[in-house]
Amino acid sequence: MIFRKIHSGSCRAWLSRVSLRQELCFFSSVPPQPVPPLAQTLQGYLRALEPLLPPEELSHTRRMVHDFGRPGGLGPQLQEGLEKRARLNKNWISDWWVQRAYLESRQPLPVHSNAAISLPRRDFNDWRSQLVFASRLIAAVLDFKAKINTGQLQVEFMRGKPLCKELYPLLFSSCRIPGPKHDYIAHYGRSRRSPTHITVVRNYQFFQLEVYNSDGSRMTESQIHGQLLRIRSQSWKTDKEPMGILTSEHRHTWGEAYNRLLRDKLNQESVRMIETGLFSLCLDSPVMRISDEKYASRKAAQVLHGGGTFSNSGNRWFDKTLQFVVGEDGSWGLLYEQATAEGPPVATLLDHVIEYCEKPDPKRAPLLPLPMPKKLYFHIDREIKRDIEHAKQNLDILINDLDVNVFNFKKFGKNLPKQHQMSPNSFIQVALQLAYYRVHSEVCPACDIATQRMFRGGRTEYIRSPTKQGLQFILAFDNPSVSREAKQELFREAVDAYSALTEAALNGHGIDRHLLGLKLQAIEEGMSIPKIFMDTAYGLATHFKLRTGQMPANNTDSVMCFGPLVPDGYAVCYNPQADHIHFSITAFNCCEDTNAERLARTLRDTMCHLQEMLQPTV
Repeated sequence: MIFRKIHSGSCRAWLSRVSLRQELCFFSSVPPQPVPPLAQTLQGYLRALEPLLPPEELSHTRRMVHDFGRPGGLGPQLQEGLEKRARLNKNWISDWWVQRAYLESRQPLPVHSNAAISLPRRDFNDWRSQLVFASRLIAAVLDFKAKINTGQLQVEFMRGKPLCKELYPLLFSSCRIPGPKHDYIAHYGRSRRSPTHITVVRNYQFFQLEVYNSDGSRMTESQIHGQLLRIRSQSWKTDKEPMGILTSEHRHTWGEAYNRLLRDKLNQESVRMIETGLFSLCLDSPVMRISDEKYASRKAAQVLHGGGTFSNSGNRWFDKTLQFVVGEDGSWGLLYEQATAEGPPVATLLDHVIEYCEKPDPKRAPLLPLPMPKKLYFHIDREIKRDIEHAKQNLDILINDLDVNVFNFKKFGKNLPKQHQMSPNSFIQVALQLAYYRVHSEVCPACDIATQRMFRGGRTEYIRSPTKQGLQFILAFDNPSVSREAKQELFREAVDAYSALTEAALNGHGIDRHLLGLKLQAIEEGMSIPKIFMDTAYGLATHFKLRTGQMPANNTDSVMCFGPLVPDGYAVCYNPQADHIHFSITAFNCCEDTNAERLARTLRDTMCHLQEMLQPTV
């Protein structure tokens, strides 16, 4: 049995691995996700509001919460409905969560829903090496898929508990489909004749590339490389009409354009090939290089949205679950749509890809003639051309509005918190709240992500901050009358309080999914929305100005990146390594109050000040 450390959600956990052939016995032992006790969630909700509300508003909300939760009140009735739902369904909240958080959202997928992982630059700077590496990457992903299909993928354990693995097969041949009121996710890998092709995009042109031989065997790297060379020879010039840009639109707008596009049979066939493909490979032109620090930010932005309509945005189909990006300059990464799966399963796939890419190619190519990769054509009428023009304008506005700031904090890494018996994730979360306070002179609602995969069909839960202990530390830290020893003690209490919330969330006892479930259960039962959810406090508590996430990968200098949840907020991702931490911060330029560069600068200083507090220099 192999042991290794990986992230699961935002916490670091020990995982052991065994063959998936034994998964059935483990899957039966993956328990259903519990519905937390009502009183516990309501108490947790009030505790979360304490640092955010003035006393008189808190008293008003406390009375409302008490009325909701009293015996014979509305809360216990809705709780009973949720418990019944839990008995009748595989998971009582996951479908509701995916529908509400992703599929009902009408915002564009780039920045708002897609998440990007930018990986360390490969050592090449020309198209020949780009195609060699891309061939290996494709082979690596197919190898991972083969392990799923043949039952060789290892089962993950977290703290001795097996993790649910149902999301892995759904990563492939899946796509988000736009709809008028909500989207849906199409899974084509479940059909009797599963797709055997991927989509390759270069210079805004889409190609169907078969990646299996006629006997069902996977193509070798050299076979794939030969096919990529053929694709390059067919895509010298940039296509005038970047069809993929349409998928970046507001979902209602794209839904209408999608219906117009599919009226034509040629378009229908081309779109279906993209949607059913195992995954997409985007062969990008180089990222403009300025300085090393700016390059890291541009590289992450390039994976996230393609850099704009004059750059590589036309090489994306933002609805697709998996899009691997390989640039001519050695930049590479993965863009994934979170409606199908959040970070941890994707990170496991990436770990396999990175490991595979370091090995030599053992297989020789069979001397078989291969069919030419099929270029996908579109019939573009005046309406579709107009749709593309509007989409180009809107995407460029969105991209120009997003500030992306990536930096590597080199003063210390996760080893420093560990030396002081503190959780590195909790340490960083308290530091983020302190940095935000220093910039904005207030604390704000923040959410971190915890996995729920230790439960059947589980997705994610939020870990909330600030805590009351966190606020006490923040108010004391820049106060010169408070001693260093007192600050140390307050800091430890703040970190421990956050760790306790993390533990509760990982055990299925977070508050956010439960509160959402109670609200949706009321709607399901035909009731009006309970007053507790119409209260201004609930609106404030769910307006997350800090959206955070820890990179769920191990020992790679990768950077995760996505956009803020709210117009006046930030998104902060981080990847703690032993002696350094990678950060990415995004904010919208249209908001005068937020500034990614200012928060990044303040966060750097704050981390140094915390180090000085814990380890003062003589």
